[in-house]
Amino acid sequence: MPAEPQQLPIDPGGLPAAAAPVAGAAARIRRLPDTLVNQIAAGEVVERPSSAVKELVENAIDAGARRIEVRLRDGGRAELAVTDDGCGMSPEDLVLAVERHATSKLPDARLDRIRSLGFRGEALPSIGAVSRLSVTSRTADGDAWCLRVDGGAIAAPEPAAHPPGTTVRVRDLFYATPARLKFLKTDRTESAHVQDMVKRLAMTRPDIGFTLYDDDRRAINLPACPGEALAARAARLGQVLGQAFAENALPIEAERDGLRLEGLASLPTMNRGNARAQFIAVNGRPVWDKLFLGAIRGAYADLLARDRHPILALFLTVPEAVVDVNVHPAKAEVRFREPGIVRGLIVSGLRHALAEAGHRASTTVSQAALGRFRAGEGGPVDNPQSGLALQRPDVQMPARMPAWAAPSRPAAGSLPPGLAAAAAAYHAPVTDRSRADPAEEAIEAEAAGGRLGLAKAQLHGTYIVAQTPDSLVIVDQHAAHERLVYERMKAALAAGGVTRQGLLLPEVVELDPADAERLMARADELRELGLALESFGPGAVLVRETPALLGNCDAAGLVRDLADELAEFEQTLSLKDRLDEVCSTMACHGSVRAGRALNGAEMNALLRQMEAVPHSGQCNHGRPTYVELKLADVERLFGRR
Repeated sequence: MPAEPQQLPIDPGGLPAAAAPVAGAAARIRRLPDTLVNQIAAGEVVERPSSAVKELVENAIDAGARRIEVRLRDGGRAELAVTDDGCGMSPEDLVLAVERHATSKLPDARLDRIRSLGFRGEALPSIGAVSRLSVTSRTADGDAWCLRVDGGAIAAPEPAAHPPGTTVRVRDLFYATPARLKFLKTDRTESAHVQDMVKRLAMTRPDIGFTLYDDDRRAINLPACPGEALAARAARLGQVLGQAFAENALPIEAERDGLRLEGLASLPTMNRGNARAQFIAVNGRPVWDKLFLGAIRGAYADLLARDRHPILALFLTVPEAVVDVNVHPAKAEVRFREPGIVRGLIVSGLRHALAEAGHRASTTVSQAALGRFRAGEGGPVDNPQSGLALQRPDVQMPARMPAWAAPSRPAAGSLPPGLAAAAAAYHAPVTDRSRADPAEEAIEAEAAGGRLGLAKAQLHGTYIVAQTPDSLVIVDQHAAHERLVYERMKAALAAGGVTRQGLLLPEVVELDPADAERLMARADELRELGLALESFGPGAVLVRETPALLGNCDAAGLVRDLADELAEFEQTLSLKDRLDEVCSTMACHGSVRAGRALNGAEMNALLRQMEAVPHSGQCNHGRPTYVELKLADVERLFGRR
């Protein structure tokens, strides 16, 4: 019989006797000193000078301040100070304020009802544990007192001189934790992080004035914005993000299931190469969460290239019970009870605003174009004193309407069906007003009343030049028509499927065997998108039908491009999940190409469709489809103003 396993006796402490501490032996586990505990905990709350500024400014906001001043020296490494005119603290409050987990912001001790920015009671103790900290404060009806903390050692409060409010001064940050100190970046980098943090907090509270001094240089000056909440918020966003953003931003307002979304978002043609210009706040708390980033990317999915990001500031107001802000000591992350509802609210709110914008493009595009003229990059050489300008020999603008713009109807089948049908209703206006008939005058009046005006010429077979009462409009015909085809394709899919047209002679496309296999694996899904393919042996497919919206497109080029895109897709994703990319590729092949000569009717038809179709201010890749130059700006180029 095998021997039974020997059972060790259990001591009263719950450990097997053999594992119990031996009498007289030194204990391996010991309590850490309070000073070291505070330094370790401080590393979670205070990561760099900007973290300390964030905590102190949030305390000032919670204290009811109306003016907050921040001062830095050496990027906050040598010294940083935050002064406010809030409610102040008594000497008894000062002593408690520098003790860990002591706070005035949880009167009912409920973490599911947090209405303040701070609530952990860790900011001042954490900062004091790794620096030389002084807190000077005075209540409205009391005297001023100062309390000092040096590397965690707390001194008794002393009388001081100070106006009502509080000043927190931090010197020699991280001197008590050299390991953290040596990982700080340059003074300029740390100062930039502080400025970014102050701006994020300032956007949430336009009723508070914010000032930041960096080595005695005033880096930020944001006066309080009076007025109603929405107007004040828009004014503050203009202060922080610039006037160009204010002029090219769309108001965002949406509400669902007790959640409210407000803010401003840029037009797609105003974008950045990274997401650093995206500001999100939940119940007045600046946050950075992947949920919001994914929702923003989804809303702009078919309006921007993958490596471009919009500029926006969104403010989400939710009941305290549906959001958890107690996720991380830095309080920069939140968790929602129903994240799907939050994501849907953001996506729908942004898409609705973008759809309302129609064909509008940002004015920064025209400003950039005018800037190139002023810099002499390919523009005319003008003499403001004489009012003369030398035209480039390769750009001759005729004084009268060119011969190709005479009233005529485009030949049947010369254009994709969508544009050809609309173009048939338009005739180019005549320049001789004495011979114009009423129908032509009506068409010209309709065009003049549109935002994009009346087509006057086509340059280099690519750009349409149009005239409005107060501006000059230059349209990229391929980019514009690409967006129109794309929007019609999406509408057709939503209505039940894309109409297909059969090819008189089916086209054989030679491919890599792996690419051909991928295409045939998705043949049913491609058929729903209007493209009918059949296998034609190893490494080849037969194209029998193409989407009718594309007209007489390059079927072989379309199939090869789709094969390349399928090679980049994850195998688990369907084409419907990547609808934006597939439709964009098809629209590109079905658009009016650069270099294609258009007559006056065709150009005006394109302009009118752009005015009627949403998102037509940019192509599927986020590039602008037109540039509008105001007549006043053009006159300044030639010294007329």
